[in-house]
Amino acid sequence: MKAFPLIAAALGGALVGAAAALLLAPQSGSETRDAIRDFIKSHVPNIKERDLNELADQIAEEIKDVK
Repeated sequence: MKAFPLIAAALGGALVGAAAALLLAPQSGSETRDAIRDFIKSHVPNIKERDLNELADQIAEEIKDVK
């Protein structure tokens, strides 16, 4: 469970980064998801592809709901 704080911090950073990017430079949904995936991959290199896609979709939906 030592990796949990690192993963939680990366996910929190991904959410904040994605939200800031959307607010400052709106993009299409697919571009947003791609940017979120790239960010998560660079900060959580061992994440599984399925988990990465699900997480990116969830973050994108949350951001869309906030807008």
